[in-house]
Amino acid sequence: MNFKIVGAGPMGLMTAMELLKCGHEVDIYERDDRIGGMSATFDFAGLEIERYYHFICKTDYPLFELLAELGLSDKLRWTDTKMGFYYNGKLYKWGTPFALLAFDGLGLLGKIRYGLHAMYTKGIKDWRPFDRMRATEWIRRWVGERAYNVLWKSLFELKLFEHSDEISAAWIGTRIKRVALSRRSLMQETMGYLEGGSATLLREMERFIVERGGRIHLKSGIDRVNVTDGRVSSILVDGEEQPCQAVISTAPIQYVPRLVPDLPADFTDRINRIKNIPVACVILKLKQPLSENFWMNINDASIEIPGVIEYTNLNHMTPSVLYAPFYMPKTHPKWAHSNDELIDEVIGYLGKLNPAFSPDWVLARHCHRYDFAQTICPPGFYDMLPPMETPIAGLYMADTSYYYPEDRSINESIAVARQLAARAIGSFI
Repeated sequence: MNFKIVGAGPMGLMTAMELLKCGHEVDIYERDDRIGGMSATFDFAGLEIERYYHFICKTDYPLFELLAELGLSDKLRWTDTKMGFYYNGKLYKWGTPFALLAFDGLGLLGKIRYGLHAMYTKGIKDWRPFDRMRATEWIRRWVGERAYNVLWKSLFELKLFEHSDEISAAWIGTRIKRVALSRRSLMQETMGYLEGGSATLLREMERFIVERGGRIHLKSGIDRVNVTDGRVSSILVDGEEQPCQAVISTAPIQYVPRLVPDLPADFTDRINRIKNIPVACVILKLKQPLSENFWMNINDASIEIPGVIEYTNLNHMTPSVLYAPFYMPKTHPKWAHSNDELIDEVIGYLGKLNPAFSPDWVLARHCHRYDFAQTICPPGFYDMLPPMETPIAGLYMADTSYYYPEDRSINESIAVARQLAARAIGSFI
């Protein structure tokens, strides 16, 4: 069976691996000049670094299985990480019971309710009942209005804007749980990374694919999927028609109706109802760390980003690398700002987060943008998602929306890719 895959991110690569293991023929088409999607690396002034930060949690079992399969388990490293919370002009330690008790932005009752909510969420196993609840209402009921305003409100509003009150409790709950379970004790959070970054995994996935006869076509996107009698019959690439029996898209599903204009209108409507928030991610190389924290959440009226991530406090690289994401709809006036304007804005915030900071700490600067960074997952999102198997025989699709309710990660790319490949293979048995 000949499969054509759209997209060479981790999901596309993993789908190809599963198909090749079953003896199928596979071609992957990628419009970018490199594999990896959001986990791809770039040359950041002589440093190979990922376009968008990634970390590994202790519950990322599909990833651990893949690392073992590829002989990469010895490349997995764990770091005891720290977290900070910048609130109203002051940086607090965060992430431990003692830090919560020492925080002067809440009363004792609010702190107890916040801690109980985290403990409760960590134990949830079935997220279906929470799919119908609104996240903001669910959190308010648990922690109270004051704690919600202090600890959660700005995070929702600076990541989801007008969609803040339209998100399911399952979506936010799984994020709380994943991080909560990545601890070696109540007092210590532990996060993982791969030696050499995500590129270490991507290179081995590519090697696996090529050695088994798979082909990866870079700077070569599929322009159209042709359909005959309700079934995939060929693809059009650079003006050349290539016969095939099946196409699997791992690109954002919003691209699928453009590739396959023969899709039924009602199915296209279901795809178009899935919305996303773009991101403009500022990356800075600094002479020294801004703080001791891996990540720092921010709630301060003078700072319009939800937080900063000091990636090199996880993987111990030097010099220091800091990520600062602007999540915002394209309708937001700031989306029209240049990359340099956004970078300058972030640099302007750093002196507030650390008064010792000086602009001469900045050794290099960059900004990446991506239109489909965060899926909007309202209550009832399980039922909103279109099926992976489309109404056209031989056409399958999935993207980061299908991680729901789990968080975006390479781990979830692997898990969803296995489901996607199984669906496609099962249809032809």
